Amino acid sequence: MTDIFEQVEEELRSDRYKRLARTWLPVVGGVLVLALIAALGWWGWQANENGRAAKASVAYERGIEALQTNDLAAAESAFAEAEREGNGAYRSMALAQRAGLAVAANRFEEAIDLLDRSAKAVGDPLLSDPSAFKAALLVMDTDASYEDIERRLTPLTREGRPLRPQALEALAMAQLQHGKNTEARATFVQLQLGQDVPDTVRQRAQTAIAMIDTGTLGSLSDILEAQKAPPVMVSPEGQAPSPGAAAQPAPAE
Repeated sequence: MTDIFEQVEEELRSDRYKRLARTWLPVVGGVLVLALIAALGWWGWQANENGRAAKASVAYERGIEALQTNDLAAAESAFAEAEREGNGAYRSMALAQRAGLAVAANRFEEAIDLLDRSAKAVGDPLLSDPSAFKAALLVMDTDASYEDIERRLTPLTREGRPLRPQALEALAMAQLQHGKNTEARATFVQLQLGQDVPDTVRQRAQTAIAMIDTGTLGSLSDILEAQKAPPVMVSPEGQAPSPGAAAQPAPAE
């Protein structure tokens, strides 16, 4: 009887295993097939991206060489090819180069569009922010509203962005352009007190603050000219000496 019971139990276990196999083997097989398809798809995508990057690299290098020989038509063609063939990084760089060619030809609206596309082509701020910043500077020379300029520059002024000081300075100048002197002064103060601000930008901010306070600020060119001027010496009584005072000899004792 014991042998019969064991035989029946073995048959029941065998039936359960068969039912489990019929139920789960198709599922497991489907999962394995999907995993294989995904792996092959990833490999194919990687191979395609590597191939595109290689083609874009060759075209981009050809464009740089054409620029060096001043063959602008060949450069435009090569950069356009790099844009078509390349991944995000090469597309962004190629569009930025095409924008430079458009600026050289005084096609500023086209350059702004190309720079906007360059900034959107890649997610890395180190590559996208320079294009976005250049586009904002070009827009500042148009009839664009302050709101449009602010919309372009504000994301670039956030902490950690690679061109934050330069974007803040451009925003302050846009504020001055549109009569927002109070806001501009606050932005210049932010630059004056900020960390990791280049010395030249900090000096221009200090000059701008002084010129706003004295009512003598007109434009960025005024700030640059004021930086070049020699410092004014102030006498102990608080009066600036006359223009010829510095040339007068000291009285003999």
